[in-house]
Amino acid sequence: QVHLVESGGGLVQAGGSLRLSCAASGGTFDRYTISWFRQAPGKEREFVAGALWNEDMTYYGDSVKGRFTIDRDYAKNILYLQMNNLKPDDTAVYYCATGTRWPPTEHQFVSNWGQGTQVTVST
Repeated sequence: QVHLVESGGGLVQAGGSLRLSCAASGGTFDRYTISWFRQAPGKEREFVAGALWNEDMTYYGDSVKGRFTIDRDYAKNILYLQMNNLKPDDTAVYYCATGTRWPPTEHQFVSNWGQGTQVTVST
């Protein structure tokens, strides 16, 4: 399994932006579907966005469409989640994950998770 490390979380005011990174080590993304999930306290894990590494295919959850964008840095083997116009409801721990199903919307079918990064959006 490729080892996943997320970074880029933090505290931001509503309307602001953050960019999360998911770095892969011990392998590359190109064998997997890649996804971002989030989980807020007391809530179920929610699909945010997904991508294929070597194809121009992305998929977004309804709650983030038009605000979040996935970008790829092939040289660094990093997948980014650009988050704009953040809202307090976006507050959660964000996880990068890999799997084999497309679209990668169901966390039950994800086989490999990063440790997560906290995003907090204040009013």
